Amino acid sequence: MKDGAFFTLSHHYPSSAGRLSLSACGYVKRQALYACSTCTPKGAEAAGVCLACSYKCHEGHDLFELYTKRNFRCDCGNRKFTELQCKLHPDKDEVNSLNKYSHNFFGVYCTCSRPYPDPDDQVEDEMIQCVVCEDWLHGRHLGCVVPDCVELQEMICESCMNKNPFLWTYAIHLAVQHAAVQVKVENGLEDSKGNIPNNEKEDDDVEEPSCKRSRVEEEPNCKLRQLQALGQKTVQSGAVFWPPAWRSKLCSCNTCQERLSEANLSFLLDESDTVLTYENQGKNNEQRQQGHDVLMSALDNLNRVQQLEIIHGYNDMKAELKDFLQRFAADGKVVTPDDIRQFFEQQSRKRRREDSRHFYST
Repeated sequence: MKDGAFFTLSHHYPSSAGRLSLSACGYVKRQALYACSTCTPKGAEAAGVCLACSYKCHEGHDLFELYTKRNFRCDCGNRKFTELQCKLHPDKDEVNSLNKYSHNFFGVYCTCSRPYPDPDDQVEDEMIQCVVCEDWLHGRHLGCVVPDCVELQEMICESCMNKNPFLWTYAIHLAVQHAAVQVKVENGLEDSKGNIPNNEKEDDDVEEPSCKRSRVEEEPNCKLRQLQALGQKTVQSGAVFWPPAWRSKLCSCNTCQERLSEANLSFLLDESDTVLTYENQGKNNEQRQQGHDVLMSALDNLNRVQQLEIIHGYNDMKAELKDFLQRFAADGKVVTPDDIRQFFEQQSRKRRREDSRHFYST
């Protein structure tokens, strides 16, 4: 896996984009999610919590990051959490019926249903998220060659491609070409200039029901039908990678919009749905913030364990400094620069002793 959000994922996750993402009041278009194995152990119902609740309500719990999911509402404190009430929004619906869950919420991923990191797997491999089912798959289990610059590309796994066969037609013309996308041209369906013939023949894989054909005939400019008429087919196997801006080239005629809606794929027509857009928005929000906290900027570059260690250390020092200053106030003494310098020298020595004990105990 490549450096990024979840352990090491193929995209970079801007934690600032979701730091204040409170999804109690509605389903968030895209947000960072966590699963808590402390609150929802094996055998319990799958549940996801937002980033804010992971800090406020689940501190010290056994959490694992799910990276981002679309159209999700935070479950923290609902009926799935029998012994926990959300500290941010105590009043919640018993269940979020529109949320979608997968085996990811129980800490396993890919078609192999293994955890990550996998203690029994010594093979170095990256994991890449399918933009449709949003599962994470090992590169070696995609059934294709992973292309270069994968960070800028979206991937649809083989299973999702086969569930939506019309996507294979788009793959011929829009996808990043690799071993899994082999094109075959049928003779007689394209003239010498490459023009689309008038007698369009629809791909068998995406044949429309007879009840819809009259509507199709009213939309002669359907991009998908034009691509189908070219008569090219793919060997339908393996995951498919798509280059930047490929969504803008999908057909948005009424028939295609209905097809996407029925398949719960309407988000493919929304270019702002992409993870890359989400990340860029997070970066832009940081740049626009007035007086952005330097500490939080530094924390963005650390993983969750390191973030929590820094925050706990900061809070401990803050509490000790407060106690230190209160002693002067109780005695009516003035705090001098030497007193402050002495305090931080003591903190530094204390930190070195703790580091030394940790080193030897390790």
